Amino acid sequence: MEALKLGYSPCPNDTFLFYALTHGRVESPYPLEAVLEDVETLNLWALEGRLPLTKLSYAAYGRVRDRYVALRSGGALGRGVGPLLVARRPLKDLRGARVAIPGRHTTAFLLLSLFGEGFEPLEVRYDRILPLVAQGEVEAGLIIHESRFTYPAYGLVKVLDLGEWWEGETGLPLPLGAILARRDLGEDRIRALDQAVRRSLEYALAHPEETLPYLKAHAQELSEEVIWAHVRTYVNAFSLDVGAEGEKAVERLFAEAERRGLLPPSSQPLFL
Repeated sequence: MEALKLGYSPCPNDTFLFYALTHGRVESPYPLEAVLEDVETLNLWALEGRLPLTKLSYAAYGRVRDRYVALRSGGALGRGVGPLLVARRPLKDLRGARVAIPGRHTTAFLLLSLFGEGFEPLEVRYDRILPLVAQGEVEAGLIIHESRFTYPAYGLVKVLDLGEWWEGETGLPLPLGAILARRDLGEDRIRALDQAVRRSLEYALAHPEETLPYLKAHAQELSEEVIWAHVRTYVNAFSLDVGAEGEKAVERLFAEAERRGLLPPSSQPLFL
């Protein structure tokens, strides 16, 4: 059969997750073709239903619930994983501030919109945000991925940890991203793919050093220390199975966003 296209980002947590599945270390129920793209590109493609299997920001998932369903495995949720707002100096108020964001469909931007309003967002690729802030082209930057670990090297300070804010408001882990399957694949195929994703992660957890060349080939930051810090931060028990607490966290995020008119409502089940 024709290979199913599988979209994920070049960030270490995603390449770690899919290493075994895309390198023949675990069996896939169907042929897969890896497509590595920035997460906001994947978010935009999902609005078109372009890929049958894809990593997606939860904020973007909130807009495509009628077309996609989240797998139970492979997600990025947790505590201490939140996007950060950074600047050259402390900010007292976001109103009127120009803020570089990694995309309007990212969970980071949704969280910042839930936190406050009145700022001026500037969309740029996530790995360009720190230089823009350091050069003074924007007042602040909303950072994700490896940037969470490297911003001090740019002389920047943390203004806000949106994960801490979310956890303080809700007591729940923060949902960031999930692996989604297009509903038209059918339940049996989706369940088989979910199991394959879990096997891929279990293999990586059992053989982490084997994955490193693949992680380094795609990472923006080549420091092994940063790469493993990234993996430890974003890969956890919720990545193996979202669990009841993870489901509750996603439901709460969507409910808050719907209440504020930031996401449309949907009656579709969120998880496989």
